[in-house]
Amino acid sequence: MIGELPQPIDTQKFLMELKQTFNCGTIRHTEIMEQKVQRVAFCGGSGSFLLQNALREKADIYITGDFKYHEFFDAENRIMICDIGHYESEVFTKQLLFNQISKKFDNFALYLAETNTNPVSYFY
Repeated sequence: MIGELPQPIDTQKFLMELKQTFNCGTIRHTEIMEQKVQRVAFCGGSGSFLLQNALREKADIYITGDFKYHEFFDAENRIMICDIGHYESEVFTKQLLFNQISKKFDNFALYLAETNTNPVSYFY
């Protein structure tokens, strides 16, 4: 996904809000290139393969999970990459699917599990 914030936001503030919103233990990222962020690219899960799309769309920042060490170099100081974690980037998908299925099939009995299946733990 590519989207624009209504107003540019300070990059440090954006990172703090990103960490809070996605409940990240940490955010691995490339160098902060711009002091403000407005155009944001996002891919849930393992999204390093879409970096070129984010660059082509002129995103200021690309948020995803599972970037490998050498893949961070692919930014070439043209975009800020933020790896928030695979699980963390997908955790809200279950709620979105639950809402869509509930709307389309109101006669289905649905249960939204609250089990945390993230195999990664963080030491703060």
